[in-house]
Amino acid sequence: MDAIETPRLLLRRWREEDVAPFAAINSDPQVMRWIGDGTVRDLDQTRAQVAAIERGWEERGFGLFALELRESGELVGFTGLAVPRFLPEVLPAVEIGWRLGRPFWGRGLAGEAARATLRSAFLEHRLERVVGIARTENTASIRVMRRLGMRRERTTVLPGTHHPVVVYEITRDAYGAQG
Repeated sequence: MDAIETPRLLLRRWREEDVAPFAAINSDPQVMRWIGDGTVRDLDQTRAQVAAIERGWEERGFGLFALELRESGELVGFTGLAVPRFLPEVLPAVEIGWRLGRPFWGRGLAGEAARATLRSAFLEHRLERVVGIARTENTASIRVMRRLGMRRERTTVLPGTHHPVVVYEITRDAYGAQG
């Protein structure tokens, strides 16, 4: 599945014209403060990231969707599925993740997109389990994971940065029991 529509969003594959607005999101220190070591990314790094995301789609048949606001066509950020190689202790696993530009925070868009992504993960891709990983201070992302029905699985630290992170999970059975 290359695209999913929600009431306000289009989750779709990446286009060349997404690179510049995504680079603007990645260059915002407030957006990036909970990502890895908090380093912002420039246009070239963002272009490489988009290329890697697309390679992931080709290799696995799923990946991180570009999020587009249906009303305006603006790039909101991303939501989707990836393999969390940055945290080897949880592997094998598939992670749900999101990153939105600041103008789109606090509007329920991350949750809306993540719900559609989980539906696809369990019903289309038939995954057994999906994890979510967030720095312990990232209360907004933790709140989204809880609203998705995810349960805390463990607390650990990111290799290399030693930042504490929390790992949440949801199984296909638990997702199906939500009705």
